[in-house]
Amino acid sequence: MLIDIHEIADFADYFILCTASSDRMLQALAEAVLDETKKEYKIRGQLEGKPHDGWLVVDYGDIVVHLFTDEQRAYYQLEELWATGKVLLHVQ
Repeated sequence: MLIDIHEIADFADYFILCTASSDRMLQALAEAVLDETKKEYKIRGQLEGKPHDGWLVVDYGDIVVHLFTDEQRAYYQLEELWATGKVLLHVQ
């Protein structure tokens, strides 16, 4: 899910929310995001969190990528917290 938050937050313009089915998949997704953005766009993100915690964040400044396990995404409900943001893309 891609949420445009630039009109409601001053620390970022977009949130990208993804769900993984395991800690291992979380790590793989984070590595893929970091590798591809570095290769394709020549930018480096800052990775925060540990896969076993169920939530990783890759921070690119204006774009923040949240990678969750199912349980953590349901618990934190960022979609609800940022519901006034505009959903630009939703893929299931």
